[in-house]
Amino acid sequence: MKRIGLLGATGSIGVQTTDIIRKHPEQFALFAMAFGRNVEKALPLINEFNPEIVVVQDPDVKETLKRQGYQGLIYVGTEGMYEVATHPEVDVVVNAVMGSVGLSSTLGAIEANKQVALANKETLVTAGHLVMDAAKRNNVSILPIDSEHSAIHQCLNGESKKDANKIILTASGGSFRDKKREELENVTVEDALNHPNWSMGAKITVDSATMMNKGLEVIEAHWLFDMPYDQIEVIQHRESVIHSMVEYVDKNVIAQLGTPDMRVPIQYALTYPNRLELNQTKTLNLVDIGTLHFEEMDFARFPCLRLAYEAGRVGGTMTTVLNAANEQAVALFLNGEISFLTIETLIERALEAHDAIEHPNLETIQRVDEETRELVKSYVK
Repeated sequence: MKRIGLLGATGSIGVQTTDIIRKHPEQFALFAMAFGRNVEKALPLINEFNPEIVVVQDPDVKETLKRQGYQGLIYVGTEGMYEVATHPEVDVVVNAVMGSVGLSSTLGAIEANKQVALANKETLVTAGHLVMDAAKRNNVSILPIDSEHSAIHQCLNGESKKDANKIILTASGGSFRDKKREELENVTVEDALNHPNWSMGAKITVDSATMMNKGLEVIEAHWLFDMPYDQIEVIQHRESVIHSMVEYVDKNVIAQLGTPDMRVPIQYALTYPNRLELNQTKTLNLVDIGTLHFEEMDFARFPCLRLAYEAGRVGGTMTTVLNAANEQAVALFLNGEISFLTIETLIERALEAHDAIEHPNLETIQRVDEETRELVKSYVK
């Protein structure tokens, strides 16, 4: 029995994680869960799984839960998530929160020698050097939940890492993959959230449309698999059947294939190195699919991908700025305050204004993150 500490329980990854726990009650128990303010979505999970600890965003939500009759421990904010991530009764920390708010919990879980199942890519983008150094120092495995990184992890299983020549990340192309840049001038939030393949949260769906999501995944892959940026390639693959590939020095390519269902990489991260049945997902039928398509990524069409590579190569706090500027710009877009194309403009302005700091500590990263968000908001004001 693995006791799960689930951070981001009401998000897309969180809900699908509870689905895995529900299907395998003999394997997993939800010991603790954290969510923001969505009490309506959280209460059914609390009533069903009866976690011993619940973490909420603020004291108002805490009082709401008490009025609803929850008798367990209630913690608040990032400090509460840290308590869950380091709790002695937690075996696996699933970090599925959105944004850099998940960083301190990831570091705490690593220092407490917990198994970490990571869907919070911003943790590695913002502070990859700190996270991977801590993981190496504590001999902790970071098991990726992103479908692409789970695929790479599986393609590397049983192989010598030194023989890997190139990582190939696949990208669906997002909501606007068939639109030219001039057609993006007046797209709406609703348009951006209409992803053709995946059901995801609002922020990550917008990131998929700008291709920043793939850019963040490039940086994440750099840290997870210790691969230089020049050996990480992105190709467009609209069917999302091949989730990613690894090319080896002898030019053999190993790919991981499956239907687009996030429960597959979630469950694999929870059960690794073993596998469990997952009967509720569809079997991949290549005969029915018939044809798979691949296209070269156009960096002019998707400038956010170019910005991510550039920031990654500079390193230091430049990736912190990339992530913080993107989070703030996407929030402004979702609130209807800026246009879709303004997202990339604000990110580029923030990057150009920043002088990177090499090997920043956690305090510096948090300061740069906060300053970047304020800078982006000032551009709009």
